[in-house]
Amino acid sequence: MTDAVPNAELARMRVDYAGAGFDLDDLAPTWHEQFGRWLADAEAAGIVEPNAMVLATADLAGRPSSRSVLLKGFDPRGLVFYTNYTSAKSHDLRRAPMASATFPWYPLRRQVHVRGSVEEAGPEEADAYWASRPRGAQLGAWASAQSTEVADRRVLDDALEGAARRFADVEQVPRPPHWGGWRIVPDQVEFWQGRENRMHDRLRFDIDRHDRSWRVRRLAP
Repeated sequence: MTDAVPNAELARMRVDYAGAGFDLDDLAPTWHEQFGRWLADAEAAGIVEPNAMVLATADLAGRPSSRSVLLKGFDPRGLVFYTNYTSAKSHDLRRAPMASATFPWYPLRRQVHVRGSVEEAGPEEADAYWASRPRGAQLGAWASAQSTEVADRRVLDDALEGAARRFADVEQVPRPPHWGGWRIVPDQVEFWQGRENRMHDRLRFDIDRHDRSWRVRRLAP
């Protein structure tokens, strides 16, 4: 037998989400303004990597995949993250251009859920963010053929050393052609606030597909 946690012990694992409520009067006028407020709260609360989100994609067979990525920009157009365009997530997004993302701010008893279509971020945006990255991260983007199989760790270390030699005399490492940004263009953004007795507050911005206006709905927990 392994040291797995017994089901009875798992059943006892729970936290009572006592705290302030979240109602329509508390919402900002737009989803991105409200998201900015909660992101600022998460940062002020000292949450580690408050811009981390769980990104979910699916392949053409409908098989889902999820992973944590870092949000690097948002505005009324959507949420932007950066990655290798040859990665598994990028292959999914090219074939099935829809995604969802969840920001799990557990210490605040809050989550934000985003769903929508995806598009590539423009090259100017990608260049601007690339220039802000540490040199080591830039070299890593050149060295890693993301999501491909490698024989061992040494292959990765050798690739990084090769990238470092290649750009040793270059002050600014150029952005690789296979690296850039994706933008999730939301059609739904839900703000979730934990409440007592699992009667959580869920307020969701939904876009109307006819006139492209946003509406807010309260959902049962």
